[in-house]
Amino acid sequence: MSAEEPILQACGLTKRFGGLLAVDAVDLVVPGDQVTAIIGPNGAGKTTLFNMLSGVLRPTHGTILFRGRRTDGLPPHVIAGLGLARTFQNVRLFEGMSLLDNVMVGRHTRTRSGMLDAAFALPRARREERAGRAICMEALEFVGLAKRADDDAQSLPFGHQRRAEIARAIVAEPRLVLLDEPAAGLNTRERAELAAIITALAQRGITPLLVDHDMDLVMDISHRVSVLNRGRKIAEGPPRRIQSDAAVIEAYLGEEIAC
Repeated sequence: MSAEEPILQACGLTKRFGGLLAVDAVDLVVPGDQVTAIIGPNGAGKTTLFNMLSGVLRPTHGTILFRGRRTDGLPPHVIAGLGLARTFQNVRLFEGMSLLDNVMVGRHTRTRSGMLDAAFALPRARREERAGRAICMEALEFVGLAKRADDDAQSLPFGHQRRAEIARAIVAEPRLVLLDEPAAGLNTRERAELAAIITALAQRGITPLLVDHDMDLVMDISHRVSVLNRGRKIAEGPPRRIQSDAAVIEAYLGEEIAC
């Protein structure tokens, strides 16, 4: 993949569930090292699109190129191994595990030790364990949670749990991370902290692609915004253009935030 090529491209992406057309011939271009957002009203097809990009759902039609390789139809673990990670609308931390152990789960796509290596604590498994812990601690430092590494993950405030999910995603060393409504349930201070983290991801060479209903967040940090409505893409461009697009205002945003 050349430096000029986008990290992700989708062409004519379509998903049908029986008679329901959830995503209808959507084209999407995600430039590397920029923040790209997908917005739209409830039921617009945003999460379905994410599920196709990450391999959870197989497209009915259309193609996906990730880092120059066609990935539509590949299983999620293969796509993750190519460098695509994601978070989910609902926080999915494991009960009864520390924050650090939860984050270390995200390293599984980068480990090479087998079951016997781990069972007998062979040198390769021990080396990977030490290296993995260091990487996970660095990720927790990045999201501002290193001091809570030994705490029970589910006892943390909700905003911390959101950040923990981002840490777990980035320890897989992705090139692209899909963030599914990362600001949902956050207060004003937590949203500001999240915005700084997402911006820093792009600066570290990890391209964020996010879906969110928080328009202030989206418009403040995004370089490019795509708008879905009823499964179709109705607009795309820089935030200022999207804010003043008549079709977007009618479908979703509301005249009060138009420029």
